[in-house]
Amino acid sequence: MLQVTNIHKKYGSLEVLKGIDLSIATGEVVSIVGASGAGKSTLLHILGTLDTADSGEVFFDDKNIAKMNTAEMARFRNRHIGFIFQFHNLLPEFTALENACLPGFLAGTPEKEVRKRAEELMLMLGLSHRLDHKPSEMSGGEQQRTAVARALINSPKVIFADEPSGNLDSKNAQELHDIFFRLRDEFNQTFVLVTHNEQLADMADRKLVMKDGQIVL
Repeated sequence: MLQVTNIHKKYGSLEVLKGIDLSIATGEVVSIVGASGAGKSTLLHILGTLDTADSGEVFFDDKNIAKMNTAEMARFRNRHIGFIFQFHNLLPEFTALENACLPGFLAGTPEKEVRKRAEELMLMLGLSHRLDHKPSEMSGGEQQRTAVARALINSPKVIFADEPSGNLDSKNAQELHDIFFRLRDEFNQTFVLVTHNEQLADMADRKLVMKDGQIVL
């Protein structure tokens, strides 16, 4: 599903990625680990089209991302990619349900259809009692599960998660990790996870280790 060939990336004189080759299959859960500064988040952002490589190629289902213009890439990202970050990035003025719906509204999906899908996701994630609550009225675990619903709303091909449980206590972190694998088992959902959580990393189908801008294991 996802094929990356010889990705290089520099910021000024700092070479962050030094020739990354990577292949990820549909329904696979892949974790990426390594010390701070190894290039994990940069790689994730390039895979997720939030950043561009200086050289190399990224293919989604044989579609070359580099050949898309800005508008095409934005549409592709909205419809086919979901993101979960360490900080939930929920909009404080909106309810949990409204936050989960936002990518669907941006995609132009009819409002009734988006709300129905969001309610189904929130129910599955144990949040049916929080639909009308704003982020400030929810726990950290509930906010992160709302972010998971938001990431899933457009039924993306792949979800990229950058330290998704880094801001959670051990109980909520474990619940979130279990959700990822339940989604994979039920919906054949693909996940690429950057994490310092060794338990989550070891649960993945494949654990990649980065060091100095390269995948070493």
